[in-house]
Amino acid sequence: MSKSNNFFLFLIPALIWGSTWFVITFQLGKVDPLVSVSYRFLIGGGILLLYAFIRKLPLKFTWQQHLRALQQGFLLFGINYWLVYMSEQTLTSGLVAVAFSTLIFFNIVFGVLFFNANMHKRVILGAMLGFLGTVLIYKSEFSSFNTSSDYLIAVAFALSSVMFASLGNITSAINQKNGMPVIQTVAYGMMYGSISMGCIALALGKPFVVDTSFEYLASLAYLSIFGSIIAFTTYLTLIGRIGADKAAYTIVIVPIIAIIISAVFEDYPLDTYAIIGMVLIVVANVVALLKKA
Repeated sequence: MSKSNNFFLFLIPALIWGSTWFVITFQLGKVDPLVSVSYRFLIGGGILLLYAFIRKLPLKFTWQQHLRALQQGFLLFGINYWLVYMSEQTLTSGLVAVAFSTLIFFNIVFGVLFFNANMHKRVILGAMLGFLGTVLIYKSEFSSFNTSSDYLIAVAFALSSVMFASLGNITSAINQKNGMPVIQTVAYGMMYGSISMGCIALALGKPFVVDTSFEYLASLAYLSIFGSIIAFTTYLTLIGRIGADKAAYTIVIVPIIAIIISAVFEDYPLDTYAIIGMVLIVVANVVALLKKA
């Protein structure tokens, strides 16, 4: 495999997901977040299925493969995102970003449990540096944190979302190891994730309304096509190539992109702590990805 190809598979989802923190703000308002998540992956999964059909990619799965795609979809394209939205109703986006940087630790632990992978010291060191860098970037936002029950519940939601996302990563790696194609599995997984979240929304009595404003529809299209289809297919392909632990550093680089976008569009002050944090994240990626195991 080409190192340059892996680099682009790493860079593409990092750039896209770094922008989605800002784009998601246009989704909040008239439509319940759970319904918006269902819409997002219904569109993403539908487009991917159409693409696979046009390209004449094999879409016939056994019922066992559909169950694996359902598992991947529920974890990665469903409950993970629902819990993110639940946590962001109380926590700032920076605190949730810090929580998501722990995805590396979850992926390392689950990789050892499910794949008997080696826990390399350089990967652990990189994870710790990346986490510290993310904390420094969002240092100012920790001033809003308190120990009230609402905050503690929101933190539990955030960490649970990371755990489910990591399990989704591991499920994807297992599915690829079992010969399931990335594009078709992601397509079915997104559809299953959308349906499962739609069922939960119905059970909770959430109204299925559509915000017809340009901001909502444009952000929904961006999140469905770029944030879902392109980002996830490249990221999950990277997992299949280099493993879930190393691929998770895509998530660590996301706060850098997010903070730059915030500085440009939301006048976020780039203080010394933020700059040091970004440097630490770059160093963390160099430590984890460029050296041989």
